Amino acid sequence: MSCSSILASMGRRLEGKVALITGAATGIGETTARLFAQHGARVVIVDIQDDLGHSVCKDIGLDVASYTHCDVSKEEDVKKAVDGTVTKFGKLDIMFNNAAILDPHKRKIIDNETSDFERVLAVNVTGVFLGTKHAARVMIPAKQGSIIINGSAGSVIGGVASHAYVTSKHAVVGLTKNAAAELGQFGIRVNCVSPFLVASSLAKDFIKKDDGEMERWIAGMSNLKGTVLRAEDIALAAIYFGSDESRYVSGQNFLVDGGFTTVNHTFGLFNNNNQ
Repeated sequence: MSCSSILASMGRRLEGKVALITGAATGIGETTARLFAQHGARVVIVDIQDDLGHSVCKDIGLDVASYTHCDVSKEEDVKKAVDGTVTKFGKLDIMFNNAAILDPHKRKIIDNETSDFERVLAVNVTGVFLGTKHAARVMIPAKQGSIIINGSAGSVIGGVASHAYVTSKHAVVGLTKNAAAELGQFGIRVNCVSPFLVASSLAKDFIKKDDGEMERWIAGMSNLKGTVLRAEDIALAAIYFGSDESRYVSGQNFLVDGGFTTVNHTFGLFNNNNQ
């Protein structure tokens, strides 16, 4: 069954909710914004890619979508984005801290530049902290809300991406748990969605493969055969955590990885070539 068929059978699961999504001009963020709107949410798209962000909003519909320029590593930008959401739509129900970057592909730690490491952490960790902080600021008085963080399979294992990226994704899982521990008293849930590799522009730029090569390469690495992880799969997980269906779920790192992180691929007991 396709993602569109799944969505059609589920109805409007976010009816009346307001969501702010960082890094939503492209990739997982854009896909999530579109699906959130289909499910009845009003969405604020936050990004630094202004032309793309405005284009996505126009396509979704300016009655339910709005764009805000925001560098998530800058607190004043994040504060303005959150305050602007409340001003425009009256509240904030869902904060999806999705924005993330990668540094250049350098396998050896001795070749990694400190400036690249710090730049990744500024967006992937500080940006998530700021989004969580300012979402909590407006959600606490409302005594409700869902904060979602985009993680990675690299949040639980090593060797799947750069030192900076894997470090950043481990860090946001810690932030997820700590924020959930504090904010539960206010009825606010905090969860992390951690995917295996998606054939996004971010991943393609890092691995240097085109669309067809990328999908074949991912399929070859995947543990779950017969399907390929797509941005829609992450968006569906985000819909669950943003909806009332997950009303008693908090502090979780939810892996959408087809079982990749459950398997020791080196040992390979169940590999076809060992049967």
